[in-house]
Amino acid sequence: MADIQTTAIGAQTLTGATGSPAILGKDDFLKLLITQLRYQDPLEPMKGTEFAAQLAQFSSVEQLANINTNLSQTLATNQLMTQSIGNSLAATMIGKGVKASANEFRFTGSGDVQLGYTLPVSAAEVSVRVYDSTGTLVRTITNAGTDKGDSTVVWDGTNDQGQTVAEGTYTFKVDAQDASKAALTATPFVYGTISAVRFTAAGTMFVVDGVEIPLSQILELLNGKGNG
Repeated sequence: MADIQTTAIGAQTLTGATGSPAILGKDDFLKLLITQLRYQDPLEPMKGTEFAAQLAQFSSVEQLANINTNLSQTLATNQLMTQSIGNSLAATMIGKGVKASANEFRFTGSGDVQLGYTLPVSAAEVSVRVYDSTGTLVRTITNAGTDKGDSTVVWDGTNDQGQTVAEGTYTFKVDAQDASKAALTATPFVYGTISAVRFTAAGTMFVVDGVEIPLSQILELLNGKGNG
């Protein structure tokens, strides 16, 4: 008889009036404990003790779950606060010159553009190739700097035929070789001025001379405009 009563009580406690799972709280725990003591078989007292121990374990798990929920909410709040502070600081960078790890830049249709790259070791030969937005090669600059570290070349905005190209977005690639003609990895970078900050799903983006560059790719802040 005691086993039947206990089973019925357990089923009623774990299922609400609507049939959906309910959370076992401290009040439920006390009710179950009192009911268990009421129907406990005096000839087998250990069954009640085991049952109470199981309830205590269940209650402990509930408390740990509540602690975990509170910690998650705290972390989410701190993350939002950090992001808000970061966004406010990012806005103060508008108008600053920067050096950024990128190979894309905007040509305004006139003037010179400074393109940079970093070599891990000194090279025997370096050339810089400029491409338009369709991927078409427009200019090859040979005899570029070969020293280890940072180097720059100036592109005057003309193609290989000496004609000034149209305004638009361009990219460049650096080809470097050592004395044995083995390829070296050159890391490109550009100079520019931050004109706007955009907060996107991908993160904070700086608009550098018309090109979006992630915050993680900003290498240096420069004094004045980004002319290198």
